[in-house]
Amino acid sequence: MQDQEHVVVTIDGAEYLGAPDQNLLDLINTTGKFVPQICYNESLGPVQTCDTCMVAVNGEIVRACGTEVKAGMEVNTQLEGVGASQKEALDRILEKHELYCTVCDYNNGTCEIHNTVAEFGLEHQSRPFEPKPYEIDDSSPFYRYDPDQCILCGRCVEVCQDVQVNETLLIDWEREQPRVVWDNDVPIDESSCVSCGQCVTVCPCNALMETPMLGEAGYMTDHEPGLLRSMIDVTKKAETGYGPLFAVSDTEASMREDRIEKTKTVCTYCGVGCTFDVWTKDHKVLKVEPQQDSPANGISTCVKGKFGWDYVNSEERLRKPLVREGDSFVEVEWDEALDYTAKRFADIKADKGPDALGFIASSKATNEESYTMQKLARQVFGTNNVDNCSRYCQSPATKGLFRTVGHGGDSGSIDDIADADMVITIGSNTAESHPVLASRIKRSQKLFGQKLYVFDLRKHEMGTRADRFFQPKSGTDLVWLSAVTKYIIDQGWEDRAFIDKWVNDFDAYQESLKKFTLDYAEELTGISKDELKQIAEQIANVGKLAICWAMGVTQHQLGSDTSTAISNLLLVTGNYMRNGTGAYPLRGHNNVQGCSDFGSMPNFFPGYEKVADDKVRKRYEDAWGVEIPAEPGKDNHEMIGAIHEGTLHSMYILGEDTGIVDANINYVTDAFEKLEFMVVQDLFLTETAKYADVILPAVPSLEKEGTFTNTERRIQRLYQALEPVGDSRPDWAIIMDLAARSGYEWGYNSPSDIMDESASLAPLFAGVSYDRLTDYNSLQWPVAADGTDSPLLFVDGFPFEDNKAKLYLLDYELMYETNDEYDLHVNNGRVLEHFHEGNMTYKSKAISSKMPSAFIEVSPELAKERGINEGAEVKLISESGEVTGSVHITDRVSGRELYLPLNDNGKTAVNYLTDNSVDKDTDTPAFKEIAVKMEVIKKKGKSPLPPNNYRRGNPQPQIGVQPERKWERNDYEFPGGQVKQRG
Repeated sequence: MQDQEHVVVTIDGAEYLGAPDQNLLDLINTTGKFVPQICYNESLGPVQTCDTCMVAVNGEIVRACGTEVKAGMEVNTQLEGVGASQKEALDRILEKHELYCTVCDYNNGTCEIHNTVAEFGLEHQSRPFEPKPYEIDDSSPFYRYDPDQCILCGRCVEVCQDVQVNETLLIDWEREQPRVVWDNDVPIDESSCVSCGQCVTVCPCNALMETPMLGEAGYMTDHEPGLLRSMIDVTKKAETGYGPLFAVSDTEASMREDRIEKTKTVCTYCGVGCTFDVWTKDHKVLKVEPQQDSPANGISTCVKGKFGWDYVNSEERLRKPLVREGDSFVEVEWDEALDYTAKRFADIKADKGPDALGFIASSKATNEESYTMQKLARQVFGTNNVDNCSRYCQSPATKGLFRTVGHGGDSGSIDDIADADMVITIGSNTAESHPVLASRIKRSQKLFGQKLYVFDLRKHEMGTRADRFFQPKSGTDLVWLSAVTKYIIDQGWEDRAFIDKWVNDFDAYQESLKKFTLDYAEELTGISKDELKQIAEQIANVGKLAICWAMGVTQHQLGSDTSTAISNLLLVTGNYMRNGTGAYPLRGHNNVQGCSDFGSMPNFFPGYEKVADDKVRKRYEDAWGVEIPAEPGKDNHEMIGAIHEGTLHSMYILGEDTGIVDANINYVTDAFEKLEFMVVQDLFLTETAKYADVILPAVPSLEKEGTFTNTERRIQRLYQALEPVGDSRPDWAIIMDLAARSGYEWGYNSPSDIMDESASLAPLFAGVSYDRLTDYNSLQWPVAADGTDSPLLFVDGFPFEDNKAKLYLLDYELMYETNDEYDLHVNNGRVLEHFHEGNMTYKSKAISSKMPSAFIEVSPELAKERGINEGAEVKLISESGEVTGSVHITDRVSGRELYLPLNDNGKTAVNYLTDNSVDKDTDTPAFKEIAVKMEVIKKKGKSPLPPNNYRRGNPQPQIGVQPERKWERNDYEFPGGQVKQRG
């Protein structure tokens, strides 16, 4: 009966192999047999609320979704009692849900009630539909809830509680008429809902629907409620059974396919790399639908990826090239704009040399566009002066990993983070910066016992959820990391077998740790010696440790060294080379990983091969037919300095609002004014574009093809969903056209040609091709020529000559602190609602209604000291500049720490405060090292945080839907038992 990993189960007289304890419904679904299963969703697992999946097991009627496979089990799906129980359950559902499919916006072939009733063959329901005593909740600008159509399957609750783990939704089973509620029964828009949209994604019917779908999806759905009600009544009278009703509605659903396009794309916001189908009609985005096959996110999304696409159709989109005439711009045709650009670049190169030109690629653009940008700089104009915005955030993490383990990317996949026994996050507001990835951590902690330790200046959501939360003093993470590592070694807790086999320089490294005593660490970090010992013991005792970090680490003058210290700790404890372990620098932009991967860096060709390497450089010279300089070029920071020094005279900036996002923007914009010629290529007239001589209109991701690489090193393909607006063009096409006008014909017909060329030259991508990236297929580099990719790095060793990693020796000197005059520290970072400087998200009326502007977080104790209240207006003054903004008083910050979201391009833009301090190894600006003084302009005012912001909500944590509370109700009877009684 039993075959080690399999057991034999008999289903309707035939034998099948199942896994021990496998869900029975999952096994039945592999046989091709039909069993109704409206509440079941493979991504959620058994919910056990709808009762439609009744089967007989060993003669007893049970829910298949709530039953585990056992050896010798006899299952019957066709007994009369089984069918009667299934029908009873369907009747109960139809009592709660009115079928009016033809005039329903959800009638798109995916309504699981419609499809189940049709396949079951139910012509008439035994109970009439009963309206519920609740109004539609359309308070949210993103989606609406119709209680009359809700069948209480609980999928939305399951996904909110245990997948997204926002814990907003629950079913109130105790009220006379149960319903889904938000928080403690408040309107959606007043709750803790983060508008991730996952509840809408998993809803099996039209109870929850995206607002842009309403009145848009169907041919007969754009009507006022009264008329719609009349149409429903007429339809029901005319169609006497479900057969005719479904025939008409299925025809109408098929007609919708002619005008609604469903296109797979990749999210254009953070580095998680969510993929999904985007539904479009004409040029409208109707909905985003994630798929179970989405490799990074599955069915998950966040508010930006699900609903943040309004910018695509913004009236502010650039539609034609612009050329400066005096203090204004005039529209011109592409030929004039590009001919003029090519001539000006050529003239400056001829007059002042190729290194008088600088090029900045975009982390929002595709891999192929990064490749063409660096090729334009190197082949066409003969300079290595090319960089991208990884310089602003992740270059130090890459540096630290290159020093120690040889690859500058995540050790594994998001699945590995979820599978770790312990996750440490350092300087990462993960729940707001990388919300879908954060949900994997939250789920593992909540359901599977994963330990979560959070180190940050600010007690954000992950800090609140953490098993242990620590607030080291700003810029001191290297100290506690090194002290913990030293203590582990001193106690003999290091992984000696791993070190001996796979790690070099242990003895020298151990010697270098002498200064990092517990006393030293306590004094500098503020973390007590006892706490440091407890941290060390916890790390040493877990089987699998993953460390995630972000800009709170990298944007310091010791960002590279702190990243190195993280990797050192992982090496000492043997937390590489295995699933569930490793280093995870969380990439901030959708393609900041790929933009660097594909060569838009001053010292690297694509695939991180050094430009100074003669052999590598010759490979590119032979392919491109030119000589390429051996000397690395200038990075972003050095380019701005070179402008002031008079050695850089022209810049080409693609998709980067450098004049807002670079540090010390007064210094940066002063540099722009000194340029002889400046070209900006973007979607909008950004603050940076206002300094340009030529502005070239590009297209967003929905209007082109290409690939992005996410934080996991995962290369994913995006398909064109919409036609370009006006005369705008894809970045790669613009760059190729400019190259042609400069004498270099590249001849690419599509982005796939560009990828093929890159794969032929960069060994890291040798096996990458569009044929291997169709639909939801992806590849994680390195990719061998045969297409074998690397979800987990270092399986066979580290990419150094002897296959061993390197412990890197570090020292520490406190680089920054406040003083008597500038007595406050400004921390800064992301918020959930907006992205970067906000050029895309502020185009969304719905998102902006949740957070209309940036603000300044002030601790209650500092507010009391300065005599200010919520909504006060203050001015922050640093040695570089000043900002003004409204105050939000919160205990997320403490003491003399302030927090300023970076999502502003006006008077509250944080980079008016930053200076020219940089990480000593990568030139990444020390955005996190800001000392300011505060002037109070107004002591109180309107809160900058609207009353409908989720932070004001009241989450209600629980495990799952809790169907047992339904079963305990006096009016509930198990359908199988009811059928027996009737029999």
